[in-house]
Amino acid sequence: MRYNTDMSEFRFFQPLAIRYGDLDPQGHVNNAGYVTYLEHARVAYIQALDLWDGKSFLDVGFIIARLDINYQAPILLTDQARVGVRISRLGEKSLDMEYQIENPDTGLIYAQATTVLVGYDYQEQKTISLSETWRAKVAAYERIPRRTP
Repeated sequence: MRYNTDMSEFRFFQPLAIRYGDLDPQGHVNNAGYVTYLEHARVAYIQALDLWDGKSFLDVGFIIARLDINYQAPILLTDQARVGVRISRLGEKSLDMEYQIENPDTGLIYAQATTVLVGYDYQEQKTISLSETWRAKVAAYERIPRRTP
């Protein structure tokens, strides 16, 4: 099992409630539950940065193009967990979001993941450039250059 020795790489953390319904017959969180935890943390992150008011999904402005998860340890019903979230790359039409599901008390890493999000207009059903508002807020919060390849 891998332990997190440097939690400072993430500035945003979303606490998780492990629910009985998240468990599979083996008694640990089902692999699909991890994806739901990432989604929950991603939405909390964009709302915390005031990038979406949560009223209309069509106004989110991106779509998931890729998801990679590295499962490292099982999460049990009695475990404490949180998701660290950060944006590590801002492109013209896409960005990379990184996640770490961990135990906040012990530093045990349950999983690490990345998603590639692409700017998307749901009305027109086409990709779009990331908005300058998003770029400015993310760059300021994450302390990354406004445009990275």
